Amino acid sequence: MAEICYSITDMQKNYGLKEGISERNHGEKVKMVTIKEIAQRCGVSIATVSNILNGKPNASEATRQKVLKAVKELNYTPNSIAKNLKLKKSQTIGVVVEDITVFCALGIIDGITKCCEEKGYHILLTNLRLFKKYQDAYYTDNSYLMPVEKEIRELISKQVDGIVYVATHERILGKCLPERLPVPASMAYGYSKSEEYPSVAVDDKNGAYKLVSYLTGMGHRSIGVITGKDESIHTRDRLRGYQKALYDQNICYNPDIVIQGDWKRECGYRYTDVLLEKGVTAIFCMNDIMAGGVYDRLEEKGLMPGRDISVVGFDNRDLSNFYRPPLTTIALPLENIGYTACEVVIDMIEKKKEEREGAEPAPGGLREIYEDCTLLVRNSVKDLNGRTNGKVTELGKMKK
Repeated sequence: MAEICYSITDMQKNYGLKEGISERNHGEKVKMVTIKEIAQRCGVSIATVSNILNGKPNASEATRQKVLKAVKELNYTPNSIAKNLKLKKSQTIGVVVEDITVFCALGIIDGITKCCEEKGYHILLTNLRLFKKYQDAYYTDNSYLMPVEKEIRELISKQVDGIVYVATHERILGKCLPERLPVPASMAYGYSKSEEYPSVAVDDKNGAYKLVSYLTGMGHRSIGVITGKDESIHTRDRLRGYQKALYDQNICYNPDIVIQGDWKRECGYRYTDVLLEKGVTAIFCMNDIMAGGVYDRLEEKGLMPGRDISVVGFDNRDLSNFYRPPLTTIALPLENIGYTACEVVIDMIEKKKEEREGAEPAPGGLREIYEDCTLLVRNSVKDLNGRTNGKVTELGKMKK
């Protein structure tokens, strides 16, 4: 969140530069070229130059080429600050990220960036560094979110048109975004529980349903589970997906083979023997990290995933494809979450503009948008129906 700023005076003092002088050009004064100067050089009006620069088809091809040549020769750069002040719009989305080092953050930010690129917006990003500061304590203690309002107000002071808040662990963040912000906002990978701010989240339930349905399709009926932390929304929804998949295949839910974990590799290692003793043929780990712990213990016992016991994970961490054998898992729609969260903000910006021009206001109501997961079939599941386990396939496709 730190900014490094140097004033002109600082630059002059530190590098011996005089005001308006460029050291690179050995004393030549640097002057910003204006549209007026381009118009004078080309013998056309300022309006004609402006229309050509904004891509409007009002001028002849000869005039357009003449103006563009002058722009290049004079090294003209548009004054975006002045333009934004005139239009009262900066074409910038402020992005507040809980911690950019958490695995899900980069995919979401990439989706936001993609959306902004396509729609002609820029990004101004703030990293709260919550995991670096507090580890996973910030998942359950919202007092760590006190700096959020300050950072949002700071972004608004920089004239952003909208805000996307990127959570790095899905949970309810009811008071995270201040009420009645002067710009539209949304929440990615979390729940605002506010009619003002749409939320975009992963469809964990359907992801788990796909994964467990794949296991039952491979002939597995005794599927053990190592869950995440009990208070986690991810745990709750993935367990519901597991239960629904069993129900749809007329398999009774057995709570004795569902063990509460904590997302950590040691947890997968610790509970592998417990589940094997209960006679499961497959182990569903609610993240790939715990699946790595299961692999560790199976190796010690001389057992091979996909041959002696089936193992599946969730999240599609980079390392999951390098397990031996590669892990069947669920890929989170991180890029789609970021894209959609940004898209709804830009839609609200445009609707706000339309409402100022007299259009009917959009209907209210709580908006929670769920993005679908992708099942990645690799080589960690044994087919109890006697078929050979095939190569990697992807079930479900990424959006946009």
